[in-house]
Amino acid sequence: MSASNSAAEPRSIALRLSSFYIAFFLFVGVSLPFWPAWLAARGLDAATIGFLLSLAPWMKLVGNPFVARLADTTGRTRGVLVAVALGGFVFYLLFAFARGFWPLLFVTVLAGLSIGAVTPLGDALTMRMATSHNIDYGRVRLWGSLAFILAGAGAGWILAGRSPDFILALVLLSLAATVVACRLLPESTPSVRRVSTAGWGHLLRDPAFMLFILAAGLIQSSHAVLYGFGTLHWLDAGYDKDMIGLLWAVGVAVEVVLFAAGRRVLLHIGPIGLLILGGVAGIVRWILTGLTTALPVLFFVQALHGLTFAGTHLGAVHFIAQRMPPGLAVSAQGLYGALAQGAMFGLAMLCAGAIYDALAGAAFFVMAAMCAAGCVSALALLKGTRP
Repeated sequence: MSASNSAAEPRSIALRLSSFYIAFFLFVGVSLPFWPAWLAARGLDAATIGFLLSLAPWMKLVGNPFVARLADTTGRTRGVLVAVALGGFVFYLLFAFARGFWPLLFVTVLAGLSIGAVTPLGDALTMRMATSHNIDYGRVRLWGSLAFILAGAGAGWILAGRSPDFILALVLLSLAATVVACRLLPESTPSVRRVSTAGWGHLLRDPAFMLFILAAGLIQSSHAVLYGFGTLHWLDAGYDKDMIGLLWAVGVAVEVVLFAAGRRVLLHIGPIGLLILGGVAGIVRWILTGLTTALPVLFFVQALHGLTFAGTHLGAVHFIAQRMPPGLAVSAQGLYGALAQGAMFGLAMLCAGAIYDALAGAAFFVMAAMCAAGCVSALALLKGTRP
């Protein structure tokens, strides 16, 4: 292979991986803000819509470990990823024919089982390619965040004055693009397609892995009050929707910056250090958010999203890539998605409403305590992994 071809291969792989994140986060950027409006157009009340939306993290808990284990045992991560993305497209297509609570519940469960597995599989495959071809995961992943911003703004412009049916049409278009992007992804090379027979039991009995799940899960789940009630909290403080939209945009923009610079940060402090940094940033972020709604402070705490979310996520995927054997890497990523991003985040979201009703802005102090517990877990993990 010539030097030019050798250099071109990582660029081609990085482009295909970036295209996957662009396509899938176009779906996320459309569905996250606008799917509740589509459900409302089907005649559902707010409580029912909230219940259907709350199923997503629990579907990760049910489906992700099995899908990830299938990818590990077959060594065909791309093929499994294509299958779940195609399943997501088909199940969302069924929404066009679903009327009433029970049909919508049934299709929501099916769609959640498929869609919830896309990101862990994509992250696992990307980390394999990053290791074998010297590709920067963060610089690939940042395109997903940019696509999320573009989708939210672009979909709002497209949907203005149109029927809610256009929401489903945009969702289906983005999922169709995701299927194509998944099909174009590189497959794992034979050198990393080694199957471990240990399975989930080995991971669940590994104290270091479970401590990692606890640390990352607590820090990521600390976003529950913000995601559920941040907009309401700022509306009550007198800010209009345009200003609140700008505050959210600042968080995602700094997330992109962290993804771009993440490789250099990892070289200095490592994955566990990045988890600790994310937790410390979370303590500061949630304490300040609970203390004041002054606009300069809000811009600062939203900028900390780059550490609390993106930093924690980068630390997590690199910890798995560095510490897990190839035959368990996808299973580990799936369990991380199921437990940390599924069960723990789902429990946090279930509690967030009651906590916010009881404490209002002081509910963010509870989120700061979660980050503190996450830091303690990460410090224990760091101590336990030192030679």
